[in-house]
Amino acid sequence: MRSPITGAFALGTLTLVACSSPAEDEPAIVADGPAPVENLTPLDQTLASTPTPALAALWVADGFDAPEGVALDPEGNYFISNVAGGVTDKDGNGYISVVYPEGDIAIERWADGLDAPKGMVVHDGTLYVNDIDMVRRYDMYSGAPFEPILVDGATFLNDATVWQEQVYVSDSRDNKIYRIAGETAELWQEGEALAGVNGLLGDGDRMLVALMGTGQLLSAAPDGTLTPLAQGLGKADGIGITGDGGYLVSAWPGEIFYVSPEGLPTSVLNTRAAGISQNDLTMFGDIVIVPNMANDTVSAWRLMQ
Repeated sequence: MRSPITGAFALGTLTLVACSSPAEDEPAIVADGPAPVENLTPLDQTLASTPTPALAALWVADGFDAPEGVALDPEGNYFISNVAGGVTDKDGNGYISVVYPEGDIAIERWADGLDAPKGMVVHDGTLYVNDIDMVRRYDMYSGAPFEPILVDGATFLNDATVWQEQVYVSDSRDNKIYRIAGETAELWQEGEALAGVNGLLGDGDRMLVALMGTGQLLSAAPDGTLTPLAQGLGKADGIGITGDGGYLVSAWPGEIFYVSPEGLPTSVLNTRAAGISQNDLTMFGDIVIVPNMANDTVSAWRLMQ
């Protein structure tokens, strides 16, 4: 079922509330974790060169079981991963749903028998799905499974992206990013500078990286050099790129931020007090899809600029 929502939320108009206690649907990352890559001096809001956009709510769909990740299917529908249990439980309860653009569930269990599937990405006709310590793969047209790729040493594979024609996945608990090379996974980057690494998004000659541990948004170069773009983003999760050179970043306990091209973060939406989580934010054009893992729902928004 879906519930249409009308109206628009101007970014920065919602009142901030105190952080809620950590939920069990993400790895525990301490707030006073490793130091940021670099201290960023807060910028004055008057330095912003672009007007703040707004989000217009489209619908909220229910009928999921701890939804976490989003990807686009061949027909323009959405793949939604369902953890359906503990985030590190190898219980075989996880599954993938397909949702129409209007929010109705098209196929409840397009693929099942997974453990705790999270971030997903499509590349060369294959759906890649992070599942604790392996990357599962499916033919994106038929749903036929391929041999999964085991990631040696991984404990909490989280987000996935395609960058420079290769798939990259994050391990949030071990502060690592892996690159999928053929039928194997190789360690690409690791260390305290990637504290609680979560969201990944390939963007031309850089990859955007969101950190839960330090609340930063980083830019990663092909040689692994990390450049901070913004901080103060809480337990940063999913990343989207806006048409004005800025970004949307979700913070999974229940917040969405707009980050201006100058690195100024502004709260778009704060649903912590209502207990609504905002997980792996993913953008498709001007459409923003956000699983609400703690609430068994998925929300859709349109970016208004």
